Amino acid sequence: MPKKQETFYITTTLPYVNAEPHIGFAAEIVRADVIARYQRMLGKEVFFNTGTDEHGLKIYRQALAAGQDVQKYVDEYAAKFELLDDALDLSYNSFIRTTDKNHIKAAQEFWKLCKENGDIYKKNYQVKYCVGCELEKSDSELVDGCCPLHPKQKIEMINEENYFFAWSKYEKKLLKLYEDNPDFIVPQHRLHEIKNFVASGLQDFSISRLKRKMPWGIPVPGDEEQVMYVWFDALINYISCLGWPKNKKQFTKFWPGIQVAGKDNLRQQTAMWQAMLMSASLPNSKQVLIFGFINSGGQKMSKSLGNVINPVEVVHKYGTDATRYFICAGLTAFEDSDFTFERFEEKYNSALANDLGNLVSRVLAMTEKYHGGVVPKYDVKKDKFFEFDLKTDWDRYNFYLNSYQFEQALEVIWENIRKANAYVDKEKPWELAKQDIEVLAEVMYNLLEIIRQTAVMLYPFIPQTSTKILEQLGLNPAKEFKKPIETLKEWAGLPLGQKIKKGESLFPRLNK
Repeated sequence: MPKKQETFYITTTLPYVNAEPHIGFAAEIVRADVIARYQRMLGKEVFFNTGTDEHGLKIYRQALAAGQDVQKYVDEYAAKFELLDDALDLSYNSFIRTTDKNHIKAAQEFWKLCKENGDIYKKNYQVKYCVGCELEKSDSELVDGCCPLHPKQKIEMINEENYFFAWSKYEKKLLKLYEDNPDFIVPQHRLHEIKNFVASGLQDFSISRLKRKMPWGIPVPGDEEQVMYVWFDALINYISCLGWPKNKKQFTKFWPGIQVAGKDNLRQQTAMWQAMLMSASLPNSKQVLIFGFINSGGQKMSKSLGNVINPVEVVHKYGTDATRYFICAGLTAFEDSDFTFERFEEKYNSALANDLGNLVSRVLAMTEKYHGGVVPKYDVKKDKFFEFDLKTDWDRYNFYLNSYQFEQALEVIWENIRKANAYVDKEKPWELAKQDIEVLAEVMYNLLEIIRQTAVMLYPFIPQTSTKILEQLGLNPAKEFKKPIETLKEWAGLPLGQKIKKGESLFPRLNK
């Protein structure tokens, strides 16, 4: 019997559709895309989910203020997030909206399971609430009476009868989950942070709102006067996108999986959602990746502060792959980092134009000049890696990608790009063309093959450029990436005598 194909599930958080996309979410979804593409390279069947979070008080008020029907309002913003698919060359196969009928049914079924388990009850309560976060706030979380993430928004008081989720019941179970799975949250210091938070004591949280005050939400099963709190409904997208509860076969095939999120989602993703899954008697996520904030002008980017950078505009100016490259190489994944156009252009010129673009351009030009645009023929030794140790490099590359260290994986690739450029300068093909044709053939083959290997390694990060390079080498990218990664990384995978197709410069230098 043929071996069953391994599966892999990854999901982003769902951005809230109260403003246009910003570079912070673009960084989250591009990194998720890199992971998804890499897992496909490993031969796995990948389910990659993203989408939009469309309920809640903030959206309801903004639609009213704009004089729009709420559904029409969220439709317009959801369409703007779908534009990221083309702009960032994303490979997701699921775009879920929390206003989808199937999601609404799943959220109501999930509610019933938690209620049957005795974890949902009703009570009167009074609490301070940040509409910007759509979260309750304790006095200790406020700075000068304001939410530090939304300092321009007034903290509101909620005083009504709602349904509550018995979060406090899951303190010990959550701590055991973290203890039994030390890699459950990446990076480690975020795991310590949430363990301390849970160990300090959990408070049950409200999971509904009065419909007469805020009708924009999923109806609570069996209670026409209440709608679900946005955070309860939105988190369920991670399983509703897999067809839960109706399509049990697909759900079982892919779940549990990996979630990626920003650090301001730490409590929701790693404690609230995990407790909800326990309540519904469903498996917990495999892993949660918590990324840092992206700053602009020394401040965290925030829609409420109005200092966001639109990724679509960045792509229009610099290109898709340049944007993807900077997100992965220029922004630190798990810590806060700064996005500036000055740094972007500096990285673009030095790494993409000077290093990668220059290598491909000069090697293909020399192949055309000295070998008539054909891969030179010589006695290739499959175990010969000339001045490179590609076996070690592939091991390092795989290690870094499997541990989500994007910058380090790219640095492995760039070490080889720089080595290849140095190899050209050392071997001087222009002189070998006059002195030793056989050595020239070996040098040029080595360079063309290292470019092929580089293109394969680059695929998860900058797929359009990877594809262009393989096409310039006369290869069919679609066929190449159907091959097992073990085959792709073998030395001498470039056929001798193959016609190359020198194209335009991959990354023209930016003029300052």
